[in-house]
Amino acid sequence: MVSADAAIIFDFDKGVSLKHWLVVNDVVMGGRSSGGFSLNDDGHGVYKGEVSTENNGGFSSLRCSDVNVKVGEATTIVVRLKGDGKQYQLRVKDNKRSYHSYILNFETTGEWQDIVIPLNSMYPSFRGRRLQMENFSSDKIVEIGFLIGNKKNEEFELLLDKIYLK
Repeated sequence: MVSADAAIIFDFDKGVSLKHWLVVNDVVMGGRSSGGFSLNDDGHGVYKGEVSTENNGGFSSLRCSDVNVKVGEATTIVVRLKGDGKQYQLRVKDNKRSYHSYILNFETTGEWQDIVIPLNSMYPSFRGRRLQMENFSSDKIVEIGFLIGNKKNEEFELLLDKIYLK
């Protein structure tokens, strides 16, 4: 249950538009991974596909760049989701012009769960490399996303329900 003082980043529902969500696979660098994003009959976002390490590939990512949320007093980001038992990465940006994202990996269990990530634990990264900069400490989030890239060939499916700050 989302508390009244939570700042909703995205609430998936049957009538919601996904037009600002974009899947970016490793094909942009010559890889062969595939991924897609849609709503299921229950109104959950469904991010699924297949990661391939062929041709130096190995990732699929999903992002929404139409986020403009003030962090305020929030200290955590919460994602209500149902994964497939695989590891994913949560990614946020505080500036649309930044080349880096702030990231943190999380494990899914195959059941519905609330992934609770302290904002100040998210570290800056660019193309898989940790940058020598401070962890996330901004007062806003302008982009949010997910990435799967576990260095192996695998199918994946992540159901998304809500994303909010607490």
